[in-house]
Amino acid sequence: MPRILYVEDDPNLGFVTKDNLELHYDIVHCTDGLQALEVFNQQDFDLCVLDVMLPHLDGFTLAQKIRQRDEEVPILFLTARSLQEDKIHGLRLGADDYLTKPFSIEELILKIEVFLRRTQKLTSKSPNNGVAAGVKVGNYTFNFEKLQLQFENKTQDLTYREAEVLRYLVDRPNQVIKREDLLKAIWGDDDYFMGRSLDVFMSRLRKYLCDDPHIKIEGIHGIGFRMRW
Repeated sequence: MPRILYVEDDPNLGFVTKDNLELHYDIVHCTDGLQALEVFNQQDFDLCVLDVMLPHLDGFTLAQKIRQRDEEVPILFLTARSLQEDKIHGLRLGADDYLTKPFSIEELILKIEVFLRRTQKLTSKSPNNGVAAGVKVGNYTFNFEKLQLQFENKTQDLTYREAEVLRYLVDRPNQVIKREDLLKAIWGDDDYFMGRSLDVFMSRLRKYLCDDPHIKIEGIHGIGFRMRW
């Protein structure tokens, strides 16, 4: 069973959510950020579900420390906060998705399953020798299956969302891509990404690709984006 780190300090919500998730997954439930970080450093997880407001170490800081150790594990935030700035801050730290409280267990499981299916799909596509074919993007090699960007002897690990967004752009070189088309293709109907949140992912990709000055991810005002190299 997939192993999930679930961090929630509310005893009632934590009990109910853990009880439901355990029907499908191996759940390790922690009630504060420091405890969760210690557990994460000792075990391997397929996904992390983090509350934002946590004792001892808040969810944002916890996510940052998780990303320092593992750049690929999906991170899903659960939070009562609805401010756009909070969502953007979490994404900048490397989160892959958000779910605002109150939420349904069915919605949470659906989001978890989306990430786990991608994980299994990427694993099943990887060759036995561990070397997967990459796509040339300027002077970079983009390997979607391995979630990596290679530039000379430097390797940048990507999150699943980053890799999906980059693949969407790479598959459409020099084309003007409508923001709504990209959002629907990657996030479906999660309309909170209709704000500036998507721009966070573009900023990350521009930073990762900055060693090749010929690669440009242009923002087309009022329309979307265009990637050139």
